[in-house]
Amino acid sequence: MKLPEDPQARAEAIAAFMRIHDQLAVEYDLKLEKVGPGLAEVSLTVQEKMLNAVRLCHGGVIFALADFAFAVAANSHGQVAVALSAHISYPAPARPGDRLIATAREVARTRRTGLYQVEVRREDGTLVALFTGNVFVRDDSLADWMAKS
Repeated sequence: MKLPEDPQARAEAIAAFMRIHDQLAVEYDLKLEKVGPGLAEVSLTVQEKMLNAVRLCHGGVIFALADFAFAVAANSHGQVAVALSAHISYPAPARPGDRLIATAREVARTRRTGLYQVEVRREDGTLVALFTGNVFVRDDSLADWMAKS
């Protein structure tokens, strides 16, 4: 399979592939809102099954949302990029019914590494989480993985 030459079309094709084949994205019904080269916006609505013992959205769910946005942004160029490290802070909670939007942006990228920042916000703009992640850029292409599916 050959990826589109146009960077925007390539990012969109890769994001659509990842959304279908990432089992956590499927399970949590993550929605791709916006994608572009080095950019991804992904949302979810907090459901009962996503709550912790004190009825707030589990930090692992918020991390998973941020991580998927990070992955889509990092892989948007067409080369497979895998996480080397990630850090997250949770300045505010999310509750049942909240719609969370994770916006991932590429901060820096070299031939072998990338640095990304993801903000997770409620619809009212409240910052729920701030995530930073580093990737290692591998030699294989997303086109190779897309051809296998």
